[in-house]
Amino acid sequence: MHNIHRVSNLFSTVIWLILVVLTVATYSIDLLGMSRKLTMLMILAITLLKSQMVANFFMGLSKTKTLWRGIMLGYFLIVGGLIALAYFHASH
Repeated sequence: MHNIHRVSNLFSTVIWLILVVLTVATYSIDLLGMSRKLTMLMILAITLLKSQMVANFFMGLSKTKTLWRGIMLGYFLIVGGLIALAYFHASH
């Protein structure tokens, strides 16, 4: 029984560390000096990945039916797409 909790805690810690690394990467992207549009797209892509990781591993959606994971992925894609659309529209 203790081994199950140890593996579960280790897995959660690894996922959390990956999220921390992705957060630092998101912050650091601006320092690379790329174009603003590419920077925004990279940050949105990392945000989508982080959102999906939180939904799957910390909200428990990885154990649910594909429909629920698809609904969350669709939500993340729609919100991210609207943010990108607003950014591109405002930059013209």
